[in-house]
Amino acid sequence: MRAEMEKQHIPGLALLVSRNGIPIREQGFGLANLELDVPVTPKTIFQSGSVGKQFTAAAVMLLVEEGKIGLDDPLSKYFDSGPSWWDQVTIRELLSHTAGFTDYPKDFDLRKDYSEEELLKIVAAIPPAYPPGTSWAYSNMGYVTLGILIHKVSGQYFGDFLQERVFKPLGMSTTRIISEADIVPNRAAGYVLKNGQLKNQEWVSPSANSTADGSLYFTILDLAKWDAALYTEKVLKTSSKHEMWTVAALNDGKPNRVGYGFAWFVDSRNGHRLVGHDGRWQGFTTHIARYLDDRLTIVILTNQGNCDPQRIVDDVANIYFAKATRK
Repeated sequence: MRAEMEKQHIPGLALLVSRNGIPIREQGFGLANLELDVPVTPKTIFQSGSVGKQFTAAAVMLLVEEGKIGLDDPLSKYFDSGPSWWDQVTIRELLSHTAGFTDYPKDFDLRKDYSEEELLKIVAAIPPAYPPGTSWAYSNMGYVTLGILIHKVSGQYFGDFLQERVFKPLGMSTTRIISEADIVPNRAAGYVLKNGQLKNQEWVSPSANSTADGSLYFTILDLAKWDAALYTEKVLKTSSKHEMWTVAALNDGKPNRVGYGFAWFVDSRNGHRLVGHDGRWQGFTTHIARYLDDRLTIVILTNQGNCDPQRIVDDVANIYFAKATRK
């Protein structure tokens, strides 16, 4: 761990290893704050990046289970003032990045506060990158739209919905929407590497840190609780998790080119089937990998925005697989 941190210039890192939903290693390495010389512990709070998308997808699936959203409903059913091509966009396609949506436009101002109505207008003004259901392209704007959809259907801001339906029931006491204004105990500082030197993360507006494409604080302790819940039906039915962990098909019936489900990449490493996702935002990078057949989960949270935590996850997984082989 320390060798990889030195190689990748990672100030601080938290590691979770769980087997069968039970943590077997929860450990901090390095510093959560370079200026104050504060070490990382399992209680250190990191930003989620796009690992947070799986919670947005879970919120949508809860509403699907309740019959309030249909996966094959057109987006126009919920936003009738949107462009005509939203008639061909389904909720399933938004969840799997196959809807033709794109990422933030180049002129999007991350230092400006936008209302949900303003964000939806920005999304609606962007033409499709391809006909819905015919290709795959990662789209943060698609998940921003899903967050607004959750609000519209449930009557709750998506962060409040998650608190009530996911975080509080599971005892995920530190997981919440990002707020740089609030006093947040154990919060790590985020850094980026510029010309070989670590710099503080750049400031963005509160609204840019409150959208459903990955705007959470969490710890490895809370993610251990989330991982344990995924072995049960405490939050989601087995059928919902099956949808999320199945590679989404395109209109021609073929799987999308990257093996993406709903906020999870469906993959295999050296014959070990897994679902996982990475995140990168505001001086933080994150990665979660759940090796389904091995019932092994590995999470890496870092406070360096230019590193590759997946490489570390893969190396840690290989250590545990080697141990299992020796037994």
